[in-house]
Amino acid sequence: MAIIKELRGCTPIIGERAFLAETAVIIGDVEIGDDCSIWYGAVLRGDVGAIHIGDRVNIQDNAVLHATYEQSECIIGDDVSIGHGANVHGCIIGNDVIIGMGAIVMDNTIVPDGTIIAAGAVVPANQTLEPGIWAGIPARKIKDGSQAVTAKAHDNAVHYLMYKKWYE
Repeated sequence: MAIIKELRGCTPIIGERAFLAETAVIIGDVEIGDDCSIWYGAVLRGDVGAIHIGDRVNIQDNAVLHATYEQSECIIGDDVSIGHGANVHGCIIGNDVIIGMGAIVMDNTIVPDGTIIAAGAVVPANQTLEPGIWAGIPARKIKDGSQAVTAKAHDNAVHYLMYKKWYE
């Protein structure tokens, strides 16, 4: 069973049909939508800022979601994949988005619908990105948004609906 901990009067809310790996940690002001999967070693720490996760989101192994006290919240849309070891900190992530393995997205940044943040990319604080593919340190747009980019992100989230069923 995942570690689910009430903190400061807030108990995490878990949506229907969610898969929570045994070593996932979910603390405080966290709301997880329906059909989500929170994988091994992932930490959703809603201690200093709220974390709101939409439907059909997968938070992969060792990813961390957090915020900055009295400055930011972490808001994740629907059909989002947050890759292994990614750090998503106090930002807004739209629908049909991939945050690649090891990527970092910092406070008060807005990642729009239909966007891919490449593995290892670093998106500094206070950015408003355009749809597309972003890579590098600091992240720069390397490809404009398109139906193909949105479809790739959406399809990745759909695959995780299948993967989570293997564990239920």
